[in-house]
Amino acid sequence: MKVLRITPERCTGCMRCELACSYMQTGTFQPAKSVIRISPFEAHTSYAPYTCTQCAEAWCLVACPVEAITISPVGAKVVREDMCVGCKLCTIACPYGTIFYNPDTEKAFKCNLCEGSPACAEACPTAAIEYVEVEPERNYCNLLWLTHAKLFADLRSLLVTNNDQSICH
Repeated sequence: MKVLRITPERCTGCMRCELACSYMQTGTFQPAKSVIRISPFEAHTSYAPYTCTQCAEAWCLVACPVEAITISPVGAKVVREDMCVGCKLCTIACPYGTIFYNPDTEKAFKCNLCEGSPACAEACPTAAIEYVEVEPERNYCNLLWLTHAKLFADLRSLLVTNNDQSICH
């Protein structure tokens, strides 16, 4: 099984992934329509890309009252636009905040792994985003969470070391 592996420490904040994703998803360069986002930590010139982890729990899929979210052949949870009623329950159910609502179409949208060839990974110049093979039984979602947790712990440590504790409260 292939998954997106995100290594925040490698991200330079160039936002090529957002541009590539938006172009692949919409045919236009509109980062606001991208399903991968870059979270800046401006005080420390650090960035962290984030997108749907295609988690095994699939709360978005379970929450959908019309079963408009299905699993694609590449393992992505995919919103079937023809079935989505725009109720936004999936956006509420996702604990990672990586399923979005498009007010133009009144439908939910999320990462579909570009049907097995993620544009974000191809566009990333520093390999902060990679599409890699992992063992099926490995819970990659938990590994991604631990990576982000380590990044936040490192940032907190840096803040405390610099006596700038105002953000840590």
